[in-house]
Amino acid sequence: MTAGPDLSELRCARCGAAAKLQCPKCLERKLPQADSYFCSQDCFKQAWPEHKQVHKPPPDAWLYCTKRGKARSNSRPDFEWTGALRPDVISPRRQVPTCIKQPDYAEYGVPEREIASRQQRVVPVRTPKEIEGLRAACRLARQVLDKAHAAIAPGVTTDEIDRVVHEATIGAGAYPSPLNYYNFPKSVCTSVNEVICHGIPDRRPLEDGDIVNVDVSVYYKGYHGDLNETYVVGRVDDASKQLIKATYVCLDKAIAAVKPGVRYRELGDIISNEARLHGLEVVRSYCGHGIGDLFHCAPNIPHYARNKVPGVMKEGQTFTIEPMINMGTWKDVTWPDGWTSCTTDGKRSAQFEHTLLVTSAGCEVLTQRLESSPPLWWQQ
Repeated sequence: MTAGPDLSELRCARCGAAAKLQCPKCLERKLPQADSYFCSQDCFKQAWPEHKQVHKPPPDAWLYCTKRGKARSNSRPDFEWTGALRPDVISPRRQVPTCIKQPDYAEYGVPEREIASRQQRVVPVRTPKEIEGLRAACRLARQVLDKAHAAIAPGVTTDEIDRVVHEATIGAGAYPSPLNYYNFPKSVCTSVNEVICHGIPDRRPLEDGDIVNVDVSVYYKGYHGDLNETYVVGRVDDASKQLIKATYVCLDKAIAAVKPGVRYRELGDIISNEARLHGLEVVRSYCGHGIGDLFHCAPNIPHYARNKVPGVMKEGQTFTIEPMINMGTWKDVTWPDGWTSCTTDGKRSAQFEHTLLVTSAGCEVLTQRLESSPPLWWQQ
C-alpha cells in the first residue's frame, strides 16, 4: 500500500472508516474507483480477494502481451513506435457456432496437428478430392474478401471489417482460420499503413488517405483458403497508390513463372527484381507457404532474391505467394502484442496474396478475382 492523493473525505471500501491509503495497483493504473481506498493494511489484506477483481481489464481491452494472447492491459505498453499508427481497443473474441467444423486450435490456440504433421517436411501432392476441397475453400475466401473490400471507407473501423469477415465466413458454414491460431484474437488480419502484416483489427477508424491490407483465410469442410489484397481508403497519395500497384505486379509476375520444374527460390528473384525497378524493398521475415488441410505447411516461399530454400515445383502442389513490399527499408519490428509487424522506419508497406495449384502447364489461381470483385484503384 502507498499513500496517494488527499484522502480526507474518502472512506475505507471495507469498513467505512476514514481512508488513509490507496491500493498501489489502482494508483499505478489510474483507476478512479472509490473502492480502491482503505483505512489500514489489515483492511486492505482482508478485502484483497474481492478488490483485486477491479484490476482486471474490461473484455474489450487491447491485448498487450509479451507472449501471444496471454496478458491484457488497459494502457499502451512502453514501446518505440516506428510510425504514426497506434493500437486501439479491440472487441471481445467473436464466437463460432459449434455446428461448424473447426480446426484443432480453435479452443486452445495450438495447432497441434499442424506442428506434428509430416507435411512440415515433405511437400504434399494433392489428390483430386483434396484439390476440389481447396477450390471450394479458396472461392469462399475470395467471396469473403470481396465483402470486406466493399465495406472499406473512411470512418469504418478495422473491427467492423473483422465483423463483416466473421459473419460472412460463419454464414457460409466455414471457420475463420486466423481466429485463435496461436492465440490470434480476431477473425482476419488488417494491416494499416506501416503495418506489414498480422495487424489486429481494433476500433481505430480508417482515415482518408490510409492504405489497408485485408488478409482473409477460411477453413471450409476441412480445407483452408488464403488470400489478401491492399486497398486505398478515400483519397490516397500517388506514392502509396504506386506502392500498391507495384506489389500487385510483383505477385503477378511471380505467378506467371509457376510451373513444374521451377525452383521455389526463383520466385524471390523475380519479385525482388520487379520491386527494385520501383525503388522498393522486399520484406524478408515472412514468406508464402504450403496450404491444404493444414493452414501452414511446406513448402516455404521466400520473396527476396538469392534465398536458399530448396525444392522444385511439382504438379498437384498447392501454396501461397504473398510478397510484402516496403517504401523504405525491408526491416521489420513486432509490436508488444506479439503479432503486429511494422516497418522499422515507419514508411508504408503493401501486400497481395493468392493460393495456387501447380498444373501440368503452369498454375491455377484458386483465389482469383471474380467478375463481381470490387475493382482495385487502377481498375476503377
